[in-house]
Amino acid sequence: MYRSDNRIVATLDAGGTNLVFGAMRGCEYITETITLPSNADNLDLCLETIVSGFTQVFAKLDEKPVAISFAFPGPADYPSGIIGGFLPNFPSFRHGVALGAFLEEKFGLPVFINNDGDLYAFGEATGGILPEINKKIADAGGTKTYKNLVGFTFGTGLGIGEVINGQLNTGNNSCVEAFCLRHRDRPNLIAEDGASIRAITREYALLSGEDASSLTPYDIFLIAEGQKPGNPDAAIKAFEMFGFVAGDVFAIAASLLDAVIVVGGGLTGAMKYIKPALLREMRSTLSTVKGETVARVQPQVFDLDSDDDFTLFAKGDPVEIEVPGTSRKVIFERAKQTGVATSKIGASKAISIGAYNYALSQIDK
Repeated sequence: MYRSDNRIVATLDAGGTNLVFGAMRGCEYITETITLPSNADNLDLCLETIVSGFTQVFAKLDEKPVAISFAFPGPADYPSGIIGGFLPNFPSFRHGVALGAFLEEKFGLPVFINNDGDLYAFGEATGGILPEINKKIADAGGTKTYKNLVGFTFGTGLGIGEVINGQLNTGNNSCVEAFCLRHRDRPNLIAEDGASIRAITREYALLSGEDASSLTPYDIFLIAEGQKPGNPDAAIKAFEMFGFVAGDVFAIAASLLDAVIVVGGGLTGAMKYIKPALLREMRSTLSTVKGETVARVQPQVFDLDSDDDFTLFAKGDPVEIEVPGTSRKVIFERAKQTGVATSKIGASKAISIGAYNYALSQIDK
């Protein structure tokens, strides 16, 4: 979107444990990132840390940035730059903090704050997977261009962002969420309890009968791979159960938004165990009262990480049809398609690209 732009934007990926600061020009980092502890339970110290991080980034630059743009967990009134509400990872912000205005006063620059899921999706849509998909389709001789994308992140929680017709959908209340959808198998629970880091460790413990309190999802992945002592069948099953729950959420998103889906975050390293169940759920069927079978997701769902699937996806099913009463012909794309891809650039960089492109798009308005 702004790959050739020379303007600099300072960025931040804010997590409950660490704050990762950087600066971008033309959708690429131009400094090494700086990581500082979040100090999320102490408001004064957290604000001091944020100021310190940006100050250190500015000192590495040969010119002043045109804006500060970053991701911060919600709930929040993002257009106003106010963070406040039930924030498990940033408890000191719960009563409302005018973070955007605070940083504007400190640095004399416009400040843009968004949800990390939103910026992740915007980065993938403008400088990540979506341009790559459309280029590969064109290179293969395909005729279709995809404009809608939903980005999911697998990690501490289940994050989501939506880009519709190239525009970030921030909703009416900065409250586009997926974590609170129903759990596929336990509808009294939220989906995030089945599709998050805690879900992997909990399910492994239940399935194996072992104490998994000291295990990380990476440990459980190594158990699945046979590279660490444990119960590999339980480890594989834990990731599979995660896939079914996530696939149910993905199916809802694909049906409502008719969008390509990209997934990023730390747990994507285990996609070999997650994705088969995820795709199986998206490709499943439902029934009508009359007993008719209906595809859960109406467009055909492709695995966009598979070369064979992508070849079929790119080809589509275009045919020429005549315009009635004329000799003119037009292309009719009969195939209804969507797909799931794993991020190639990673969630952190996608968030930064999203922050960069969002800031410049707002300035240019």
